[in-house]
Amino acid sequence: MSEAVFRIKRARQAILRLFLVLALMASGGFGLAQARPAPDSFADLAEGLLGSVVNISTSQRVRASRGIPVPEVPEGSPFQEFFEDFFNRNQDEGDQPSRRVQSLGSGFVVDPSGIIVTNNHVIAEADEIIANFADGTKLKAEVIGRDSKTDLALLKVEPEKPLQALRFGDSERLRIGDWVMAIGNPFGFGGTVTVGIVSALERDINSGPYDRFIQTDASINRGNSGGPLFNLDGEVVGINTAIISPTGGSIGIGFAVPAEIAVPVIDQLRQYGETRRGWLGVRIQEVTEEIAESLGMDSAEGALVAGVTEGGPAADAGLVPGDVIVEFDGREVPSMRDLPGIVADTPVGKDVEVTVLRKGQELTVRAELGRLEEEEQLIAGRSGEDSGPDVQEEDATMTLGLALQRLTPDARAEFGIPSETRGVLVTDVEPGSAAEENRIQPGDVIVEVGQEAVSTPEDVTRRVSELRGEDRQSALLLVASPGGQLRFVALRLEPEPDAAEDSSPQ
Repeated sequence: MSEAVFRIKRARQAILRLFLVLALMASGGFGLAQARPAPDSFADLAEGLLGSVVNISTSQRVRASRGIPVPEVPEGSPFQEFFEDFFNRNQDEGDQPSRRVQSLGSGFVVDPSGIIVTNNHVIAEADEIIANFADGTKLKAEVIGRDSKTDLALLKVEPEKPLQALRFGDSERLRIGDWVMAIGNPFGFGGTVTVGIVSALERDINSGPYDRFIQTDASINRGNSGGPLFNLDGEVVGINTAIISPTGGSIGIGFAVPAEIAVPVIDQLRQYGETRRGWLGVRIQEVTEEIAESLGMDSAEGALVAGVTEGGPAADAGLVPGDVIVEFDGREVPSMRDLPGIVADTPVGKDVEVTVLRKGQELTVRAELGRLEEEEQLIAGRSGEDSGPDVQEEDATMTLGLALQRLTPDARAEFGIPSETRGVLVTDVEPGSAAEENRIQPGDVIVEVGQEAVSTPEDVTRRVSELRGEDRQSALLLVASPGGQLRFVALRLEPEPDAAEDSSPQ
């Protein structure tokens, strides 16, 4: 072989090795993280988006008051009638004129015809809404629909020419550390651009049933509410909604509704002017480690059914309190907080399969979803209220730090317990006990112990002894508040006193 041919062959091999190395690097074959580089400038990205972000100014007329309260005087005082007559007369004759109060927020165009998205709290109770565009155009906006649960609202303006609309991106592809950009109207400074990263995902800030916020350190302040959060492709991946700040300004903790939650809501508001969410008809609670152990589960997962609405889809399907929903319509339910969103996103009227764990066995039922209405919200029990006088009709049975008695008609009257509630009455709670830590209080009713119904204090003590005999570490109690609201509580099972004494050497 000639020297020239040999060199050509060596060159080809080198080129092939180079292509192989590049291919491995592109596919992560060397185990290197492939980070997307930050641009040298965000100017080009911002320039193409500013025209689609609007400042939302709202105003409402409120009636001013004198702000001077009627002086408090002793009951029966000779001055009482004088003061009341004087202030009432002046209130009637001297009503102050109403004044207009203005507020500011942000929004963005999602349809060239003039559809704008913003936060519901930005336009709440507004008499007039104006959309201010970057080119100086001001258009009066009308509300198409609003959703308080996700704090979203949809507005309509009538532009002279088609507007530049933004497109939504896939927020489920976001990763912690990705670059994001916010545009909005902080403190009235319209067209403000800030950048940062995704600090966290699926944040629950206790603002509603569907909390799965994107957390970002991009500066978000008052007035940014309703504005878009972009990825580097210029797609809207979130709607800026809330901040945490002791000062009222940005401290680098802002929250945005992810596009995956916002888009279905926006589509429904456009189509119906309201949301139409699926409804299962259950009240759920978290599966804690203690509850999982008491149910014989390997891990704390799923959503524990604490109550079933009579006549609702769950009741018709045969779901009962104590069931743990682990799968809904083919989607896994990792935790309690995941189920409301999954159910809400499912079409009304759809026949779905619901997989539950019941007394250690997995079973699947079918349910036809209803529609979640505003009036179908659960009413909290009377937690923390004065429970009335102690019931002293019989000696109480003590177990698990609870003093228990039969649920008599007199006890129902004393505590206001409805007739449909069945179980054993709690008359006292031992200070410092696990029962007190779990907020069990006098007037509560023990409905079940270890997923078995109880009607007498003896039923409770017997069932607790059975659970100890099964080497359970905790007892699962179904507790009804005086108002009838059900919840599950897992109480640790301490060794019985007699058993502890018998364990000494003979």
